[in-house]
Amino acid sequence: MAVISAPRIALEDLVFTNAFAALGERFYESRTPSGLEGARLVAVSPDAAALIDLPESELTRDEFIRIAGGTAILRGMQPFAALYGGHQFGVWAGQLGDGRAIALGEITNKRDEPWEIQLKGAGQTAYSRFADGRAVLRSTIREFLASEAMDALGIPTTRALAMVANDEQVIRESIETAAIVVRLAQSFVRFGSFEIFAARGEADAIRILADYVIARFYPECGDGDDRYVRFFEAVVKRTARLMAAWQSVGFMHGVMNTDNFSILGLTLDYGPYGFMEGYEPGHICNHTDQGGRYAFDQQPGIGLWNCYALANALAAIVEPAQLEVAIKTYVPELRAAFLETTRKKLGLANAETEDDQLGQDLRTAMAEAKSDFTRTFRMLADIRTAAECAANPELAQAYREALLLALGGTPAAAEWLGRYERRLERETRPLPDRVAAMNAVNPRIVLRNHLAQEAIAASEAGDDEPVRRLLAALRRPYSDDPEVAAYDRPSPPGRPPIVVSCSS
Repeated sequence: MAVISAPRIALEDLVFTNAFAALGERFYESRTPSGLEGARLVAVSPDAAALIDLPESELTRDEFIRIAGGTAILRGMQPFAALYGGHQFGVWAGQLGDGRAIALGEITNKRDEPWEIQLKGAGQTAYSRFADGRAVLRSTIREFLASEAMDALGIPTTRALAMVANDEQVIRESIETAAIVVRLAQSFVRFGSFEIFAARGEADAIRILADYVIARFYPECGDGDDRYVRFFEAVVKRTARLMAAWQSVGFMHGVMNTDNFSILGLTLDYGPYGFMEGYEPGHICNHTDQGGRYAFDQQPGIGLWNCYALANALAAIVEPAQLEVAIKTYVPELRAAFLETTRKKLGLANAETEDDQLGQDLRTAMAEAKSDFTRTFRMLADIRTAAECAANPELAQAYREALLLALGGTPAAAEWLGRYERRLERETRPLPDRVAAMNAVNPRIVLRNHLAQEAIAASEAGDDEPVRRLLAALRRPYSDDPEVAAYDRPSPPGRPPIVVSCSS
């Protein structure tokens, strides 16, 4: 997570453009939001605001709240809803599109980065079908918090600038109240944006869209005849690295449909997501996913499946044989990224051949004991080698016993811990450096479902401060400060798990 420092500007000085709209009306429909009148500002992300050079003070102005609520349009905005299709749970769903999201336009910041601003929950569009186009407070808080939490974990994601809400009633499984999240991304183009035109046999539209994405976001692919296959290979590799990042922190997306996969390799569309608590490789976080297609351990394979779906769409402009070569880079990229992350999480600066197996065996032990995923990895930094624990062997033994207990206390867990200690003895990095490096990649806290639900319940009762406090902690997930450590709380024993579904 980079710290951004740039000149700050006022709301009225923002200059809106719309490069996506310039592609033509085949790609979107113009749509003015049907906003939330009298909306209240629930929370803002100062870090996201810095991406478009806005100081936090600008986000509390009445004018901004009206923009976030979809009831005010600034000069230069050209609101639109994008068209796309997609495979949902492995089945082609045909035309989809932004059914409850409306883009306001694009801002280029002082660092020459384009950022598209989008309102999710801003009302019906041509792609809403029979839906109301609204989002509810519950799901909006979940997306707002998750977007900013994932960025703080260093995982590519869309961002959340702010969220607003009012008392308008929205019917889901029960009657809830409406809300809007203001999302930021350099682009919201998805795999399904290409698939819809492949299904319609419109190769020229695929080419237009690909040229747009390449020129703006993949300039390294050049402008030669091979630019499309280079582009595809770059997307494949970004997707593989994203899957490795999800697995490394125990993140479960829940709905990995191709319309929810970003062409930029971002985590996109937070619905029934979850962070792993007691480690179960086959855990299904989405109650709607009864077949387990998107279970935690299936995510890397689904990432590859989705890349094949994108390849099928691009086959209209790229030779299939070239696409086959490019897609073969997925598995090596995934494995390399995951092994690199595993070494960092284990505190291993020097690469050895056994490191991959050491990581696999740790996860096997964690699965057998249903170890708390986040806490167990964080505890690894407490382990000391014999040389390192000379000054305080009693404390080192206490750390060892705590980790062994977290791993189930089995002979297999003890054998793994012995191997790990011997592996650490071959490291040359000073202990303080190793601990600092490990604590910079193994978070103290993640957005557990019960933490999100506590904030949601407070906001539904009229108190938005818990959302803001939780956001502030999630923006510093690696810190041991008391304000952060207060959220290092697994679900209380005996409490039934919180059920999330596609309505989440």
